[in-house]
Amino acid sequence: MAFAATAYAQEAQQAPAAPEGQQLQRVEVTGSRIATANLESVSPVTVVGAKDIKLEGTRSVENLLNNLPQVFADQGGSISNGSTGTATVNLRNFGADRTLVLVNGRRLPAGSPRNTAADLNQIPAALIKRVEVLTGGASAIYGSDAVAGVVNFIMNDNFQGVQIESNYAFYNHQQNGGAAAEAAKRRNFPVPGDKGADGKVKDVNLLLGGNFADGRGNAVAFIGYKKEDPLLQSERDFTACSLDGFSSGNTFNCGGSGTSFPGRFFTDAGQRTVADANGNTRPYVAATDQYNYGPLNYFRRPSERYTFSSFTHYDISDQARLYTEASFHDDHTVAQIAPSGLFGFDASGANAIRWENPFLSPAWKSDLGLTGPGDTADALIFRRNVEGGGRQDDQRHTSYRGVIGVKGDVGNWSYDAFAQVGKVLYSETYFNDFSNVRIGRALNVVNNAAGQPVCQSVIDGTDPNCVPYNIWALGKVSPEALAYLQTPGFQKGSTHQSVQGINLSTDLGEYGIKLPTTSRGIGLALGWEHRTEKLSLDTDTAYQTGDLAGQGGPTFGVSGQFSVRDYYAEARIPVLEKMPFADSLTLNASYRKSDYSTGQKTNSYGVGAEWSPVQAAKVRFSYQRAARAANVVELFTPSGLSLFGMSSDPCAGATPSATLAQCQLTGVTAAQYGKIEDSPAQQYNNITGGNTGLAPEKSDSYTLGLVLTPMRNLSLTIDAFDMKVEGTIGGLSASTTLTQCLQTGDPKFCSLIQRDRLGTLWALPAGRIVATNQNLGMSSTRGLDLGANYGMKMSGMGSLDLSYIGTILDEFKQEDFPGSGEYDCAGLHGTSCGTPLPKYRHKVRAVWGTPWAGLELGVTWRYIKGVKLDATSDNPLLATDFEPADEKLAARNYLDLVGQWAINKNFTLRVGMNNALDKDPPVTGVVAAVFGNGNTYPQVYDAMGRHVFLNLTAKF
Repeated sequence: MAFAATAYAQEAQQAPAAPEGQQLQRVEVTGSRIATANLESVSPVTVVGAKDIKLEGTRSVENLLNNLPQVFADQGGSISNGSTGTATVNLRNFGADRTLVLVNGRRLPAGSPRNTAADLNQIPAALIKRVEVLTGGASAIYGSDAVAGVVNFIMNDNFQGVQIESNYAFYNHQQNGGAAAEAAKRRNFPVPGDKGADGKVKDVNLLLGGNFADGRGNAVAFIGYKKEDPLLQSERDFTACSLDGFSSGNTFNCGGSGTSFPGRFFTDAGQRTVADANGNTRPYVAATDQYNYGPLNYFRRPSERYTFSSFTHYDISDQARLYTEASFHDDHTVAQIAPSGLFGFDASGANAIRWENPFLSPAWKSDLGLTGPGDTADALIFRRNVEGGGRQDDQRHTSYRGVIGVKGDVGNWSYDAFAQVGKVLYSETYFNDFSNVRIGRALNVVNNAAGQPVCQSVIDGTDPNCVPYNIWALGKVSPEALAYLQTPGFQKGSTHQSVQGINLSTDLGEYGIKLPTTSRGIGLALGWEHRTEKLSLDTDTAYQTGDLAGQGGPTFGVSGQFSVRDYYAEARIPVLEKMPFADSLTLNASYRKSDYSTGQKTNSYGVGAEWSPVQAAKVRFSYQRAARAANVVELFTPSGLSLFGMSSDPCAGATPSATLAQCQLTGVTAAQYGKIEDSPAQQYNNITGGNTGLAPEKSDSYTLGLVLTPMRNLSLTIDAFDMKVEGTIGGLSASTTLTQCLQTGDPKFCSLIQRDRLGTLWALPAGRIVATNQNLGMSSTRGLDLGANYGMKMSGMGSLDLSYIGTILDEFKQEDFPGSGEYDCAGLHGTSCGTPLPKYRHKVRAVWGTPWAGLELGVTWRYIKGVKLDATSDNPLLATDFEPADEKLAARNYLDLVGQWAINKNFTLRVGMNNALDKDPPVTGVVAAVFGNGNTYPQVYDAMGRHVFLNLTAKF
């Protein structure tokens, strides 16, 4: 067996020849609804087989896909701050919502009320027969969302016997030192030692299948369990401290958050902090007092998952096969980030600090300007709740999905009529956050008649449960105060999808409808679908009112639904066959009309051609016009406050980079200019929300490729792609709004900027930039996909199979809104360009089938070209100040090793190491929000060290 012979093939393989006198079975392939015996698509399709999946050694589907050069980082197990608890796939970096995910050619439901992209956690890796990845628009074939392409998981739905798999994996890592580790040592932060085995994963599954009714039916059942241990950032030396853009020259420095411990107090005496247990004070010094929030963040979240799937088919007659699919998954995970606290608590007005507070030392009263009874003082307080531990976002997703249908052949026509339903239940409990209301009450402390410190709210009866919170001296916060202040937040919701459809296809050649220049008839497919999408998310009072201090603002529920009716047609027209310079020439055309209950209508269409001048060479071309209608979240989400990343506020600091006149356009007063405190965490407030008037996005995709098969065991492919999406749905980047206001003074931008009373865009909720959903700008990309496969027999030495897949990214352009100007993010990463977009990535794999019975050995070389910080660009829309230490993320080469031993016909053992050389990821002080975690991008790079895996498979 050569289990990598077709690894990552860019061209699907031909169907095997049928025995004489038998017809080849006609099947559908990804990218077409026409059933054909020729397993090819006019668009390039990357295929990853079940054996290749086992070679990867990964038990998470998102990591499997992230290793493909066409896929870019998105939600997954290494995201903590901003995690939705799901795993998603992002083709061509157009976003997970623009990638359609199918199982056996049918849609998955929205993965979560918090993230509508399909959740890959619903798909058990052990049950996958193969994955087909089509990049380029495919809306004419599959409907909305197939803008960047389609990922189709073909499941092992026809199995006989019993199979048991047991998997165990862990990370082995030697702390390699480096600039980030040295930065932590300079600050005397703990740096971990070497790790023999951590981040362990245990996975076991059972697959059962068998025929019944004299072979007319087959039933398959799958049960799986998987548990992943957490991994903290404190367990790697390069994440022992948060760099956070505090680099100086070529040197990394630990940064952190101004919401610090034992606190950062803005008073009449300036910025002060607690000095000792007696309540003495000292100046707050950012360089040494900022809070190192990174070590408590999860580098990989813990998870526990149960899965069940079943597939059944039964041949009612020669013309009708009844089939069913059922699946269930329950995934529980926890995203942990740094402790909550007082994130700029506004102690003014009713919350002002009172002279009567018995916790105030003379030093504090002096700093606050309190001179006698009855005096009050305003203060702005930033204090981290280190006593209470990290904030934990406990999330659970439970999905149910069922399909029933009947398919078969009637005369020369193939039909497939089906109905499917999918539902995802979501629940979240957010632990260890603080209540803003309770903070105010717990800080308002007086002595009671017995001379004991109590809350004023206890005395006046407003809140008899209040417990005083003493933050004015070290070591004085009581467990009772924490129990009072720490408030959980609750969310629950669901997504629901129902689809009904019928597809008809035929070869019109059976009716004599074909061109005289070919023996093959015209293929035709016609179909209709009706789909309904529902979503609801309910949030409790703590979320709705913005009472949770660590959330950045209120979180509102959302509820809505829409339905769509689709009508589609596809034709495959053979034009020439067995002629000079035309061994074959085939044309393709497709069209879909979609009518939405929201009042929107879309037309998607595509054309393509395949020309083989000789049998060993084929040229293929396709054009696709695709569309994506707004989803429920984009349409119906109420407006609310959230955070966005920006390297700095040009109007903040002692020497702002923007002029006074420019900053006044954004709401800065002359008195505030040069005195505005910037956000030490590089996080700012913006208002986001939905818009029911959104129009569908539209995209155009072009591919032009060459497939060469000069010999039986060698295939070479090269495919150029050029894709563009216009009218992209989203909020105008808050940083772009700020930049445009400063540069142009246009009221349509400046009116969206609101500063708080301190002049900031982050300290108080009143400081924010409005960024609700609109049909805005454009994204486009172009490049080359490359592929090669070669297999050979080595006399007396077994066999050797080689495979290569690579992508050259020539450009990835974005325009935030019409007329704003384009900027190219290819080869860049950062706060504007987001996740790294390397200009070249590849995977090269070699598998040696040894002459020793049952033993195969494999090696894989993965390469990711280096990327630069977007601020280094010469495009004025990206260019800004940066430090040389943050200039680039260096290239990475990874070596993966695997061995497989078929012990006997029943047992197979696999052992391997990914990142066998234990390479650290490249690190930087400036990363994009959400996907940047631990000074790097763990969804892109192998961030946790050498990954060791063992698999034992038993088949009976």
